[in-house]
Amino acid sequence: MDPNDFGAIGMRDEDRVYRGSRFSEVRDAVFANPYQKVWGREGEPPLPFVMPTFFDVMRELWKGKHFLTQAAGRSVDSRGDLRWGPDRKGFRRIVHPWGVVLTGLWEITEDSGYTGYFQKGSRALIVARYSNGGAVHRGKPRGQGIAGKLFPTTDPNHREPLPTANFFTIDDIVGATTRHINDVEFLNAPDVTLSNDWPTSPIIMAAGVVFTIIDTNATERQLHEIAELDKPPNLPTRAPRFMRLKLAPNHPRIEGEGLDSRDELLAMMFDKGDPAPKRNIVLTIEVTDDGEVTGRTGFKKGTFRDWRRIGAITFDNAVASYNGDRVLHFHHPYWRKDRNDPATQVRPGPQTREVEKAEAL
Repeated sequence: MDPNDFGAIGMRDEDRVYRGSRFSEVRDAVFANPYQKVWGREGEPPLPFVMPTFFDVMRELWKGKHFLTQAAGRSVDSRGDLRWGPDRKGFRRIVHPWGVVLTGLWEITEDSGYTGYFQKGSRALIVARYSNGGAVHRGKPRGQGIAGKLFPTTDPNHREPLPTANFFTIDDIVGATTRHINDVEFLNAPDVTLSNDWPTSPIIMAAGVVFTIIDTNATERQLHEIAELDKPPNLPTRAPRFMRLKLAPNHPRIEGEGLDSRDELLAMMFDKGDPAPKRNIVLTIEVTDDGEVTGRTGFKKGTFRDWRRIGAITFDNAVASYNGDRVLHFHHPYWRKDRNDPATQVRPGPQTREVEKAEAL
């Protein structure tokens, strides 16, 4: 893997046409080429890691490729769940290049007052990716995040492509020194604390500025895609503003100085050298509308009240793989001035822009 090969990082023709995906197709792709055939087995290669640098990004910018702009536009406009690219090698993530993909079930068990797959009784297959921004080793600042992709079915062999709903959560976009994953609060409106990691702050700042230009808000990611998944068209959208994911309290704490966070997460599910999962990983789902995010670019802080637990995500398998890092893609929901009103979407979709361009000629 060449860390300087950004691959199909920008929008392509196939990104402009989205018909949905099959859960089995996405699952099979991310499990096809693990870095270690059996995690932790003696003789397996170490998990790859190359620390991204600001020079990596700016070098390409000076060449006129504007990779940050391409990446930001693609992450919002492309609904693709798998992005193979012309050489089948995918694309390089700039901010969160290394992670672990998890598969399982999203389930809402309590009355929430929201629509779509936030409603009580909702159950959906999920493909998620736990990843770090910057460093991956314990003791260094790590922006620990979970992106998720919901499929509106519980049948893993469902034959027809289905549209997915995507979400993004993270603790601090720049990074925090939280020692155990058990203590991380994954939020869709995370803190931003540049002073936590000055060496990687220039990358975060550059990405934040570009993303703000592309889609208004570079930090808070709205949840309306979940609230509109399989929702009747005549039913008004009702989405929570804030969501928090946390590991359920019964998970073991994995010890080890300088431990790779990928190894930490995989050790919660697997015994080293054994390919069969031994334990599930469970995240609680909590929501609230009562809160605010204050501060300016580079230093933002969320204050939240009255969290309500409405369900859980149960993961029963996981893998660190090339396709999980380079092919699996999560669409950033479009920013809306009113999260419940599609008409207030700030950025037009790629097909809308093509129509506008044709009408102007």
